[in-house]
Amino acid sequence: MSGELSPIDKAKFVAAKRAAEMVEDGMRVGLGTGSTAAWLVRCLGQMVAEDGLNITAVPTSARTAGLARELGLKVVSLEEAKWLDMTIDGADEFDHDLNLIKGGGGAHLQEKIVATASDQMVVIADAGKRVDTLGAFPLPVEVLAFGWQASQALLEETLVSMDVLGRTTTLRMNGAQPYVTDEGNYILDLHLKRIGNARQLALVLNQIPGVIENGLFIDICDRVVIGHGDGTVIVRDINEGTEERDRLDFMEEDNLFGDLSD
Repeated sequence: MSGELSPIDKAKFVAAKRAAEMVEDGMRVGLGTGSTAAWLVRCLGQMVAEDGLNITAVPTSARTAGLARELGLKVVSLEEAKWLDMTIDGADEFDHDLNLIKGGGGAHLQEKIVATASDQMVVIADAGKRVDTLGAFPLPVEVLAFGWQASQALLEETLVSMDVLGRTTTLRMNGAQPYVTDEGNYILDLHLKRIGNARQLALVLNQIPGVIENGLFIDICDRVVIGHGDGTVIVRDINEGTEERDRLDFMEEDNLFGDLSD
């Protein structure tokens, strides 16, 4: 055990734990990437080991796949699963309409493919990820390594006509080298500050030569599970128009999740 959980860790943990309770025996489940999603994988691993939960998992990155296998989950590819009952993933930002910015972990291409190949997408997040307007978090755009500078110039030119507050773009780095995605591509982070029309921007960005996919998830998320540091969990369902509030207690054994970090 690694000591008492911090409020932000508690928020992530209770969101993940509540979402794990939505998973039923026999489901095919997409597993997201990132710190909050990693908590989910550990919760599911505990359910598999202790409760005999039988699920098939489709990870959205190599590191999520590694963690899932380590914890005893049955891992298959999306090609093998064909279609999923549910995808559970984190988000860097979400708004009132459950539109998202994702890709802080560099896996938004696989995450979007898996999420849209599912009957429903559930987002797990701490309350700090909720925003009135998307854009404070840099928007990731995955681009081909070939000609990435030309793609960057076209992106910056396109942003001039978009309803955004900032137009700076940067190549994501991994130390002294460009960050490389699981697909061998680069990521350009768009520092927009505020996105006035996320739907329009998502469509326009993907028309630029060299752009593979952007991190705007529009009309994809069905439910969001919002964790708070006091253990409170709010579940919003955009389709049903409902909001449920619950509170999860912390047990000593929950501290086994405390070694996870961003």
